[in-house]
Amino acid sequence: MTYRFHWLWYVMIAATAAFLALYIWSAAFPGQPGKNTYNYFSKQEIGLARDHARTERIVSAANFAASLVFLLWFVMGRAGKSLSAWCERFTGNYALSLILFFLILWAAQRLIDLPFSLYDGYFLQKSWGFSTQSFASWRADYIKNAAMDIVMTGIGMLLLFFAMNSRPNTWHVAAWAFISVWLVLQSLIWPVLVEPMFNSFQPAKDPRLVTMVKELAGRAEIPVDQVLIMDASRRTTRANAYFTGVGKVKRIVLYDNLVNDYPEDEVEAVVAHEMAHWKQGHIIKGLAEGSIGVLVLLLILRMLIKADIPFNGHYPPYVWAYVTLFFLLASYISNPIYNYASRSMEAEADRISASLTGDAGSVIKLQTDLTVKNVSDMSPPPFIEWFSYSHPSGMHRIEAAERLMPPDV
Repeated sequence: MTYRFHWLWYVMIAATAAFLALYIWSAAFPGQPGKNTYNYFSKQEIGLARDHARTERIVSAANFAASLVFLLWFVMGRAGKSLSAWCERFTGNYALSLILFFLILWAAQRLIDLPFSLYDGYFLQKSWGFSTQSFASWRADYIKNAAMDIVMTGIGMLLLFFAMNSRPNTWHVAAWAFISVWLVLQSLIWPVLVEPMFNSFQPAKDPRLVTMVKELAGRAEIPVDQVLIMDASRRTTRANAYFTGVGKVKRIVLYDNLVNDYPEDEVEAVVAHEMAHWKQGHIIKGLAEGSIGVLVLLLILRMLIKADIPFNGHYPPYVWAYVTLFFLLASYISNPIYNYASRSMEAEADRISASLTGDAGSVIKLQTDLTVKNVSDMSPPPFIEWFSYSHPSGMHRIEAAERLMPPDV
C-alpha cells in the first residue's frame, strides 16, 4: 500500500529543525547573563550553573534528535510500512498485529532513549551531587516507569485503533474525551496511587511546621487535612513541595530535603507558592488548556490521516508510528505556547505567595538558595527560557519579588 505525506508534515519538520538548531546554538553559546545577576550570585556560581545547564541541554537535545531521526526514517521510509505488513502476515490476526507492532516500536524507542536516560538520569546527576540513589535503585525506578508506560500506552493504542476503525470520521472526538478524562484522573489519583510506589509519606511531626501550614491555609482559605513529608532524599538532594487532593481531602506534601535543608521562612514561601496555585485554580486552568490543546492536535491529526492514509475497513498497525511521530513533532513545536501559560501561572503564584506570607524578601532568599543548591542557570539565554522553561528563570523571579518589596527596603 502506498502512502503520501501532506505538505503540513514538511512545515512541522522544518519548524522542529529550526527550533532544535536554535536550542542547541543557545545551549552551546549562551551569551552573557542579565546585568543584575552578579548582584545575587558570584562569578563562580554563574559559571558553574552555565556549565551544568550546557551539558544537560545538549544531552536533552541529542536525545530528542536521536528519537526524531529514527521516527522520520521509520515512518517516512519503508521500514514502518514493511514491519506493519509483516506483523499482519505473521500473526494472521488484526489485534495481535497491532500489539506486536506496538511492542517492537516501543522497544526500539526505549533502546534509543536508554543511554541518554542512563547518562542524564543517573551518571550526570551523580557527578553533580544531586542523586543519592544507588544504580540498583535507579534501575528499579526505570523498570517501574517502563512497565507503567508500556501498559498504559498499549491500552491507549488499542483504544485509539478501536475508535479510528469504528468511527473513521469522528474518532478524534472519542479520543479527545478519553484523554481529557485521563488528564483529570491522573492529576487526582497519581499522587495517591502511583507515587507511593516510589516514595513513602509520613505525617509531619514538627508542631511549628504544622502550625505554619495551617495558618497559611487559613489565610488562603484552603482546608488542609494532611501535612505529609516525602522521603525525597532517597533519590535526590533537590527540594520541592506540592499540593494535591481528591474531593474535600486536601494535603500538602513537602520533600524532606526542603524541611531539613532550608530555613523556616523559605519553607513557608514554598508552601505559600503551592497554595497559591490551588487558590488561583491553576490546576483546573492547566487541565482545561491542556484539553483544548489536545483537541486542536487531534483535529490536525485527523485531517492528516484522512489525507495521507486510505481507510479500507481498518487502519494498518503502521498508523501507530505515524501518530507517534506526529505527537513528537507537534508537542515540540507547541512547547513555547504551553510554557508561556505555565510561566504566567508560576509568576502569579509567586505574587500570591508574597501576599500570603507578607514577606517578598523570603521569596528572593528562596530563589537564591534554590538556584545555588540546584546549580540552576539563573539567567538563561532568552530563546531557551522562552522555548523550554515552564517556570520563570531564577533572576526573573527575584526581580519580580524585588518589585513587591516596600519602597523603604
